[in-house]
Amino acid sequence: MITRIDLRGRSLSARELVETLPRAELGVEDAAHRVAPIVEAVRARGADALREYAERFDGVRPEHLRVPGDALADALARLDPDVRAGLEEAIRRVRLVHAAQRPQDFTVEIGPGAQVRQRWVPVRRVGLYAPGGLAVYPSSVVMNVVAAQEAGVRSLAVASPPQKENGGLPHPTILAACALLGVDEVYAVGGAQAVAMFAYGAAGSEPQDGDVLCEPVDVVTGPGNVYVAAAKRLVRGVVGIDAEAGPTEIAILADGTADPGHVAADLISQAEHDPLAAAVLVTPSVELAAAVEARLADLVTATKHAARVAQSLAGPQSAIVLVDDLEQGLQVVDAYGAEHLEIQADGAAALAERVTSAGAIFVGPWSPVSLGDYMAGSNHVLPTGGCAHFSSGLGVHSYVKAVQVIEYDRDALEELADRIVAVANDEDLPAHGEAVRARFL
Repeated sequence: MITRIDLRGRSLSARELVETLPRAELGVEDAAHRVAPIVEAVRARGADALREYAERFDGVRPEHLRVPGDALADALARLDPDVRAGLEEAIRRVRLVHAAQRPQDFTVEIGPGAQVRQRWVPVRRVGLYAPGGLAVYPSSVVMNVVAAQEAGVRSLAVASPPQKENGGLPHPTILAACALLGVDEVYAVGGAQAVAMFAYGAAGSEPQDGDVLCEPVDVVTGPGNVYVAAAKRLVRGVVGIDAEAGPTEIAILADGTADPGHVAADLISQAEHDPLAAAVLVTPSVELAAAVEARLADLVTATKHAARVAQSLAGPQSAIVLVDDLEQGLQVVDAYGAEHLEIQADGAAALAERVTSAGAIFVGPWSPVSLGDYMAGSNHVLPTGGCAHFSSGLGVHSYVKAVQVIEYDRDALEELADRIVAVANDEDLPAHGEAVRARFL
């Protein structure tokens, strides 16, 4: 069901290690060629193109591309009370964590009359995407919206695919989550076309749309399939994006003290997302590896999405990696740079402090990834495909920008004038120096 990779007794370079570890092949480049005409059509024809693509990809032609306010209120009124309580608790916890993420302004006094200040400014407007393919993710609405709200963004729009069974509107739980969060600008638009709409805006084509259906945004965030990732690649530079998020990943660093049932259940929990989802166990314990394999054989057949899970676990992106010891295991998980990294081993907390590349780290047997997906307070929109080597998960920082403010008085500038002129002349940019000298003539 799941392959083994044996690294015991092998000394690999960083490059060799990365090449040896399993990874899903995204095919974003190929998808970008297919997505480019969609992006251009939405840019050129606005709502007309959005309706055509909804009919083609989602099997329904929405009457209302912008969800009416009464539909949001109705979805909230009909929301299962237990689900509502769960979402409200998730919102509360995520808001607590993200409020603490707000970066602080600072002022540095360089010398008398010389000051540099830095202010953190929220972007003007954001577009947030909530997928609706193999599963529905109101939790992703929570993660995106709360982070943007805590950053101070004033204008938020959410898009999620229209559903034939919901009269051309997004899934009711998505709408209810938006209503809970006070978001009233919601669009029945899915996939690459939603990213294009956010990046370029869209003109209306029906009376209910108005002349302008959607104004362009400054930043687009949210998870999605390979076509959403490809669309983000195409519009990056027109707008900011969080990441080209690919299929979900879980890596578990575990030793012989780990419960094989817990490990197997956690691998399955992420494998059920997508046939391309990656599930990787890194362990020095052959006994644990064998026990996990046995538990997987039992648990996969019993889970609801057994076929999807089996395909994920058997794919080239999933494996059990055998290592000499936990030290080599740390090298492996750092080279892999997982979206989600669990550590179920003796001294897990100390090991977690040594990890440098992971989207989020879940420490010990009572901190499964499922906790982070919903209720931990952390954000579950995280870097995939090794992007954890250089990028962070979604947070307040995704929606703010630093603005530096420089204020010098006459004496402070005069003190530096000769040095500025010297460097400017050395760079063959004499007008730079002359702009300083002009103030002292």
